[in-house]
Amino acid sequence: MQNSVTLIDHPLIQHKLTLMRQKDTSTAKFRQLLEEISMLLAYEVTRDLPLEKVAIETPMTTMDAPMLSGKKVVLISIMRAGQGILDGMLELMPSARVGHIGLYRNPKTHVPVEYYFKVPTDVNEREMLVVDPMLATGNSAVAAVYRLKETQPQSIKFVCLLAAPEGIALSRRTPRRAHLHCSHWMSTATSCQG
Repeated sequence: MQNSVTLIDHPLIQHKLTLMRQKDTSTAKFRQLLEEISMLLAYEVTRDLPLEKVAIETPMTTMDAPMLSGKKVVLISIMRAGQGILDGMLELMPSARVGHIGLYRNPKTHVPVEYYFKVPTDVNEREMLVVDPMLATGNSAVAAVYRLKETQPQSIKFVCLLAAPEGIALSRRTPRRAHLHCSHWMSTATSCQG
């Protein structure tokens, strides 16, 4: 994704990811941890959002204070796996717009096939965060980013929990203005399962 990959190795994210991966973690606890990690990832990947000064009135006086500039973020979930990350990010950014892209891998050709696509009409005025828990081979991620690029968003960031070298290598072939953020790099695509 434009040769730009960011490893988000915050200690809280790493700790919660370890708890998620333990075999005795219940389904309810797994979902809770995924939501918590997603909020932390959202915090990290939005740190460069532009700000502008606006006049506000406090209980004491008026002042110029920083607020997000322009249209807000649009979150795009790669169905259905991205839903867990989407839910956590929406906890932190409840006013974000939401879109979905559905892809599956053709079992014979291994080529991603789109079966659903719905995004807000004004994405060209927004920063786009594409969410999916795993970047294994990268084929679906690259297909999603190319398809989403057609909507001409301000920028695209692909956010995942786990990324394998194969996915990172393939993701570097995506269109300009795309950036990959992940919380853990795996040794191979098959190890993304663990």
